[in-house]
Parts: sequence; C-alpha cells; structure tokens
Amino acid sequence: MNNTASSPMSVATSSGGRSTGKSISFAAELQSMMFSLGDARRPLHETAVLVEDVVHTQLINLLQQAAEVSQLRGARVISAEDLLFLMRKDKKKLKRLLKYMFFRDYKSKIVKGIDEDDLLEDKLSGSNNANKRQKIAQDFLNSIDQTGELLAMFEDDEIDEVKQERMERAERQTRIMDSAQYAEFCESRQLSFSKKASKFRDWLDCSSMEIKPNVVAMEILAYLAYETVAQLVDLALLVRQDMVAKAGDPFSHAISATFIQYHNTAEWSCMKSYPDSPENTPPPTPTAPPSGSQHSGKTTSGSLGNGSAGQDSAKTKQRKRKKSTAACGVEAHSDAIQPCHIREAIRRYGHKIGPLSPFTSAYRRNGMAFLAC
Repeated sequence: MNNTASSPMSVATSSGGRSTGKSISFAAELQSMMFSLGDARRPLHETAVLVEDVVHTQLINLLQQAAEVSQLRGARVISAEDLLFLMRKDKKKLKRLLKYMFFRDYKSKIVKGIDEDDLLEDKLSGSNNANKRQKIAQDFLNSIDQTGELLAMFEDDEIDEVKQERMERAERQTRIMDSAQYAEFCESRQLSFSKKASKFRDWLDCSSMEIKPNVVAMEILAYLAYETVAQLVDLALLVRQDMVAKAGDPFSHAISATFIQYHNTAEWSCMKSYPDSPENTPPPTPTAPPSGSQHSGKTTSGSLGNGSAGQDSAKTKQRKRKKSTAACGVEAHSDAIQPCHIREAIRRYGHKIGPLSPFTSAYRRNGMAFLAC
C-alpha cells in the first residue's frame, strides 16, 4: 500500500480526486462535537472547517487503502476485516475500536428488547449469535494473530488513559455551567457521524467507489471519524497550552517557527486589509508652520492636543484602534481553538521526534501520519 496521504495543512485539500462529497458539510455538527470534547462553547467556524477538511482527507485515504486490502482478499466490498487489518499495529486504538464494536452489539440487543440477565448470560457463555460485530473481529484477528497479543485485547480491562482524560476534562467543563449550558453540552455529547449515516456516506462519496464499504465498515468509519476529531481537539489543546507563556519557565519563549510564521502572515494580511488603522499609520513628522499663516497656527495648536480638534482626533483613533483589534485580534483574545493550533498539532504529530512523537501513528504511511489508526 503505497498511497500517499494528502496533507491537510492547506485549506483546500485534495480528496483523492473525488469532490462530490465536499459539497456536503459537517461544519455545524463539528462545532458541537468540538464543544463537547473540550473546546469553547462557540467554536470558531474556520477551525471547524479545517477539522472537517482533515477528517475528510484522512477517511478518503483510509477508504482507498481499505479498498486495496479488500481487493487483495478477493472481496467485493470493504468490510470490517479490512479496517481491522489497517489498525492491527496500533494496539491501543485497536482495543478502543474493539470495545466500541462490543458496545454496538450490546446496544443492538437492548434495542431488540433482550433482558440484561440474558446479556450477561450470553457474555459468560461465549455465545456469539447476537455478537455479530464482536464475532467478526474475533474471527479475523484469530486468523492473523501469531503471538496472541491481538486476541489478548478482548480480555484486557485496563483503563484507557486517553478516554479517562477526556472524561475528566468534560467534568471540569460542566462545573461552571448553568442548566441551559449543561443541556446544550449533553446534546453535543450525543452527536456522532453514525447518527447521520446517509449524509456521512454521501460526504465520503461512497457511491462513486468501485468497491463500496458495507454497513459494519461504515459504522467503523463513522467511529474513526469521531475519534479523529477527538484526537485533533486533544492535541490542539496541548498546543494551545504550550503557546501560553509561563512565568519562570525558561523554555516558554521557544515557540514553534510554524506558529510564528502563521501569526506573522495573519497579522500582515490583516494590516494590509486595514491600512489606515493607527497601528499601520506612522505618526506624522512635525513641521514648522509657514510664516504669516494664522490658519496654520490654529491647526497646529489643535493637532498638538490643546483644542477640541485634538480630542476628536484622539477619539477617532481610539475607535479605529478598537475596530482594528476586533478585526485582527479575534484569534488572540478568543478561548476557542484556533486554526493555527490545529495546523501546529498536525505538524507536531507528523514529526518522528518531539513531545508528541509517542502519540504518532504506529503504522506510518508516506506523507502525513494517520490520526485514526
């Protein structure tokens, strides 16, 4: 599998040649998801658009590689086995997926009205009649597992530190919420790509694929899409924390060159958009008034701040300064995750060395490392 994962660092990212799905947007849903995952109550639209672009690009590339695996198996559809194969080297994320598949089976049983006693009995007896997804995963991993490590994950009850951290962060978020905010937060936590299965399939433009994913594969893709969003938020929050200067920290000045370059570019473009703002206009050089001109003398005295004209000029400058700050400094004063935080998180994640290197993908493709697996 030599496909190169396209870089999502630009706003207009290549999507494997398929652009039909890009007319459908999950930006509004992503803003709610990001809020429930630790972002501000009103996440920035431009950040949500960038996150959507990253998630879409990664899933398209994942689908392409899953289609290649399916072809090698001689299958006619992309199934759960193909996605499990791609995730086999990242044990933590694979274990998280297996737990998700177990709970999907559990939910299906509850919807069908099976009693909880029967559920426990099925689990203890090892009955796989109703555990469709779990049986698919277990049978496939059994066929490729030569060391027993993969099958051992079914019995591993170790606490997931990443999930635990997200739960603790959510608990801290809710401490300062009133009832209306908490209700909105609960609704946001219930959002997922799987609840909009038809829109999600169209977003990925599955109809144009020669080898299409089946129902279980679409469930896994929806799960991986949400996990990608969650991981982007996790990493962006770390980046934002790093960008805050800490008193007494000798390394707080060591900010990423990418972050500095991005901010300089943003500030320069903002200055070009507002050339008359006080920050961009240098103070005039004082010149001696021409002799014999009474009007010039009055104007000069006013411009020095001794008259009403000088006060009006100061008020005008103050208003302009506020407008300029509102236009140029939205990112600087907002608590929401900025697009620069997402870009910097992706840059760090793709590096083989650095503070985030232990969290990079164990199964590295050429190009950007995959976040979901």
